[in-house]
Amino acid sequence: MDLGLKDKTALVLGAGGGLGGAIAATLAAEGAKVALGDIDAEATARAAAAITAAGGRALALKIDLADIVALDRHAAKIEAELGPVDVLVNNTGGPPPTPATGQDVALWAKSFKQMVLSVIALTDRGLPNMRSRKWGRIVTSTSSGVVSPIPNLGISNALRLSLVGWLKTLAREVARDGITANIVLPGRIGTSRIAFLDAQKAKREGSSVEAVAAEITASIPIGRYGEPQEYANVVAFLASVSASYVTGSVIRVDGGLIASI
Repeated sequence: MDLGLKDKTALVLGAGGGLGGAIAATLAAEGAKVALGDIDAEATARAAAAITAAGGRALALKIDLADIVALDRHAAKIEAELGPVDVLVNNTGGPPPTPATGQDVALWAKSFKQMVLSVIALTDRGLPNMRSRKWGRIVTSTSSGVVSPIPNLGISNALRLSLVGWLKTLAREVARDGITANIVLPGRIGTSRIAFLDAQKAKREGSSVEAVAAEITASIPIGRYGEPQEYANVVAFLASVSASYVTGSVIRVDGGLIASI
C-alpha cells in the first residue's frame, strides 16, 4: 500500500531509539522527510544517519521537551530545512516509576511540562500550517495505563490520561480542516523503557527480570512482547492518506493485553 507520505514532512519526538526510532525510520521509508527530536543528541544523530544511509532524508535535533521556549526555535529550523510539518508524532519519555501519593510537587510539575505542555505547544505551533494546507496528521503515543492504570506508574497514568482528554477535544476542533488526531497505546513493546520497568519491578519484588518478563508474557494473549516495528506500522498508517476517516480514536497495539472493552 502506498501511504501517500512521499515528500511530506514529519516530526517524530523521542526518535533516538525505541518506538520513536522505529516510527521515524518507517515514515522515512515511505518517502517522508523526517525531523528526529530527542534529548539524547548522539542517539538521534545515529538514527538520522541510518535513515540517510538507507536513502531517506532526515534532520537530527537535540530537543529538551522541558524547555518549552526553545520548541519554537526547533520548529522554525524544521520548516527552514524540510518544510512545514505535515505529520506530528508526539512520543515522549516517561517519568520515573512512582506510587500515586507522596511525590514532590516539583516532580509533578517537571513531568507535566515534559509530557503534556511540550506536546500541546508543538501541536499549536504546527496547526496553522496544517490548516492552511487543509491536511495534517497528529499521532500521540501514550500508554496502556490510560485504559488500565499500571501499578507504580502513578505520575505516568495521570499525565498521559490528560493527553487523551486534550486530543479527543482537539480532534473535533480540527476535523473539518482535513487534520486527524489520534492516540496510540503501546502494550508491552520490547524497548529499553520496558526493560527498565521490568528491572524495577523485579527489584521491588525480590525477583529476577526473567521471572518478571515470563509472568507478564503469560498475561499477553499473543504470548510475547511486541516489536517496535509492529507499533511503528500502526502509527505510519494513521499518518497516511488512507487513514483520512480515522480521528479522535484511541488505538491499542498491545497483543490483546488490555482485557477491557
